[in-house]
Amino acid sequence: MTSAIIVAAGSSRRMGFNKLLAPLGGEPVLRRTLNAFQVCEAIDEILVVTSEALRLEIEAWRSGGLGKITQIIIGGAERHLSVHAGLQALDPACEIVAVHDGARPLISVAQITRCVEAARTQAAVACARPMTETLKRCDSTGRIIDSIDRANAWIMETPQVFQRELLVRAYDAVVRYGLLVTDEVSAVQHLGESVFVIENFELNPKITFPADILLAQRFVD
Repeated sequence: MTSAIIVAAGSSRRMGFNKLLAPLGGEPVLRRTLNAFQVCEAIDEILVVTSEALRLEIEAWRSGGLGKITQIIIGGAERHLSVHAGLQALDPACEIVAVHDGARPLISVAQITRCVEAARTQAAVACARPMTETLKRCDSTGRIIDSIDRANAWIMETPQVFQRELLVRAYDAVVRYGLLVTDEVSAVQHLGESVFVIENFELNPKITFPADILLAQRFVD
């Protein structure tokens, strides 16, 4: 069994309004994200970790066609606490778990499937894209002080997909030792385990600023 944890408990501070309900191609951002996992045959159940403010909206979506949603869980103050809460609620039969940002609504069904299939053999994989821009390091005043080699540099995206036992063990350690991690790759690396990238050839931006909505709108069906 493969489960998806959709992390949708953020405060949208940088957006100025709840970005997950922002309209995108006639549907809220979060609904578009959930749709991709609903129709993906590689996913058996969806757990949404969210805020109390969105619970009723998601309940309505579940009744209106998103039947793979088995649980709606109230998230924590930090992302890693929300993921940990989702892991505690997984179906006992779950063997593979995919964690995805609710604010990445353009993820394709094909890429979800590629990541899930890879995790069955590699245990830990992350959707990612290679860095192509020139990178510079600055000091505290904004003055450029040197260049950063972009060879073998990758930008992490989601979904990040793992064999369940590994990710549960990683997040148990994160919570036990009070570690602050920003993604699942970091949590698993704290155990000394390897994670492999699965290149994404399609647009998969995270909606963070109002301009991101305008950009994403150009690529929706």
